[in-house]
Amino acid sequence: EAGLKETPGMIVFSADVPRLPNTTLFSVPGLRAETAVIGFDLAGISVSSGSACSSGKVQPSHVLEAMGYRFEVSQGAVRLSLGWSTTETDVDLTLKAWRKLADSLVKGERRNTA
Repeated sequence: EAGLKETPGMIVFSADVPRLPNTTLFSVPGLRAETAVIGFDLAGISVSSGSACSSGKVQPSHVLEAMGYRFEVSQGAVRLSLGWSTTETDVDLTLKAWRKLADSLVKGERRNTA
């Protein structure tokens, strides 16, 4: 999560509350989760959009809406989980892929909405 937070505007949902240590849900305002999921997939990394309880749904999470997050934030929610076989190398590769995605997707999305 520290590596993810290097991205300007990054939100890690529920970062300051007790939760599972192997799962993170994050977003950057203006990012579209579908685009990020495809980008991660092309890099060989499996992630999901939204929370586990909303898997397979296209609309943003009702939970994030109830928490007060705007559509601009919740539409970009990406869930990343680590497993028992996840290595430090896996984490490093994921962060490298995210930085590449963030450089293109987040800046591109901001340009398209400006």
